[in-house]
Amino acid sequence: MNAFNEVEILLVEDNTEDVEMTLRALKKNRIANNILVVPDGVEALDFLYKRGKFSNIEVTSHPRIILLDIKLPRLDGKEVLRVIKTDPDKKTIPVIMLTSSKEERDIAESYQYGANSYIVKPVQFDKFTEAIREIGLYWLLLNQQ
Repeated sequence: MNAFNEVEILLVEDNTEDVEMTLRALKKNRIANNILVVPDGVEALDFLYKRGKFSNIEVTSHPRIILLDIKLPRLDGKEVLRVIKTDPDKKTIPVIMLTSSKEERDIAESYQYGANSYIVKPVQFDKFTEAIREIGLYWLLLNQQ
């Protein structure tokens, strides 16, 4: 089985510092296995739909969760969310908006498009680590898919 079949978390984030912080928080909470990081919305959809550099992979399962930033290059997170949640094959994948945006419009549109959760990234690492722990605990351990 190749590594792409085992992707549990698809992290869609363009900020390298946020990627590092998220990966450290996942590792600290022992939920760091099987993570694919992509830097923009186009690559996220390419992975999910086996296009572009992912066109030759054989993926038989979806990620268990998608952690999705809103402000992304090439294709923003809300548009990625809209595509995922309007696809009958992918709409059941839990999508957690993990973003620095506190804008009411972003929150409302994310839920309108089908986000399962909207979490504003805490600035302090210990609070961020706790938020990641709770995401992992709920979405990977408690939630039945």
